[in-house]
Amino acid sequence: MKKHLIACSLLALFAATGAQAADKLRMGVVVKIGGIPWFNAMETGIKSEAAKRGIDAWMVGPTAADPALQVRAIEDLIAQKVDIIGVVPNDPKVLEPVLKRARAAGIQVITHESPGQKDANWDFELVDAPTHGINHMKALAKCMHEEGKYAMYVGSLTVPLHQEWTDAALNYQKQHYPKMQLVTDKFGVGESLDDSIRTTNELMSKYPDLKGIMAFGSQGPIGAGRAVMNRNKIDQVCVVGAFSPGQGASLVQRGAIKGGYIWNPETAGEVFVRLADMMQKKEPITDGMTIEGLGKVKVDEATHTILGNNSESLDKANLPKLVKMGL
Repeated sequence: MKKHLIACSLLALFAATGAQAADKLRMGVVVKIGGIPWFNAMETGIKSEAAKRGIDAWMVGPTAADPALQVRAIEDLIAQKVDIIGVVPNDPKVLEPVLKRARAAGIQVITHESPGQKDANWDFELVDAPTHGINHMKALAKCMHEEGKYAMYVGSLTVPLHQEWTDAALNYQKQHYPKMQLVTDKFGVGESLDDSIRTTNELMSKYPDLKGIMAFGSQGPIGAGRAVMNRNKIDQVCVVGAFSPGQGASLVQRGAIKGGYIWNPETAGEVFVRLADMMQKKEPITDGMTIEGLGKVKVDEATHTILGNNSESLDKANLPKLVKMGL
């Protein structure tokens, strides 16, 4: 009789443990590219917040900034039957079919850096896109004394958020700094260090009087800064943009990069998990509410976008704090 009771107790324990495991939220976050400081920091945020909340969450980092690799990663997560998929898209349009398949399979989708993403439940941004672009233009204009030729880099010509930033910056320049001039179309080189260096060298050769570069994409400002420094043009060409503090700190100290603004990618990783937890618990996400890491948010129900207000200055004074955080 005792053996029977013990066996029943063990079966009940295993069943309860299995139920808890089944109930544990499972989430995979597919980023643009793995192995670079920006997304390493995001992975830290994902893991730390997941541990706090008892969630099984992990990051998938493709070997190149290739939309096709993101599609494969998302397909793999669908096959694993995760509860929620997070994505930082390289090309939102390319991802639409696979995200639609995810939703059809009952998987919820959260994106970042892709406002209005089709087939996403929510997209979140740590800073309002137009403000982010305008802040960079103000910094560039100040360095260029509000006149002269400049160029723009984005991570990819297919990343809508980078287009929003640069479009807002360009419109602000036209309205407030008429003596400044964009020399050519935007370059989609900002996720490649080598391409950013090469493009900067070509621009400096083609436009000897080039005075500025506004660079987005995790490697854009780094490549531009290195090229400017190698050509001994630190005092002639102003480089501003968003970059990983640890990777760009020495270039800022030397004056090769004049500054810029970022949101904290570690915070973005945490927000991925916080929103997933809220969605799993069916907690409402409403305009004006406060979400840790985002602050008081603006919620656009029509585009399923959550806008926060949380950016960091990449100047000499603030950089040490960010570097100390491991960014």
